[in-house]
Amino acid sequence: MKKIASFTVNHLTLQRGVYLSRRDVTPSGDVITTFDVRMKAPNREPALKGEAIHTIEHLAATYLRNHPEWANRIIYWGPMGCLTGNYLIVSGDYTSAELIPLLRETFGFIAGFEGEIPGATARDCGNYTYNDLADAKAEARRFLDEILTDPSDENLNYPR
Repeated sequence: MKKIASFTVNHLTLQRGVYLSRRDVTPSGDVITTFDVRMKAPNREPALKGEAIHTIEHLAATYLRNHPEWANRIIYWGPMGCLTGNYLIVSGDYTSAELIPLLRETFGFIAGFEGEIPGATARDCGNYTYNDLADAKAEARRFLDEILTDPSDENLNYPR
């Protein structure tokens, strides 16, 4: 079986960052762009804790789907199975650099969030007690400060 594109990225040299993972065109001609929002250096630092990435998912998805300019372009936000980052899927043809301002806002929202985690109730979530707001905020702050504030070329383009 042919490897899918995301399994051909060299995870031994991949840095934390925001990468254009794939661009797809639907049968009707719409472009859908998938971004790899890599919060941890794969295989070189501990993965995100499950409770933290679950909280990040709730907060980021809520923020993005309510964003005044982007809400109608957000298709999906969710964690990678390896727990080193998230996927953001948007309607439209964008580059990683074009998504940085939106991701700065999103991670700033997470880092500063206070209150009840949206959707973290037994009625609304299949594992609502599996959250860690403090760790989610710390991870979001680290990614915002160390990567999103001033990303380099290696944080925006997959290694060759």
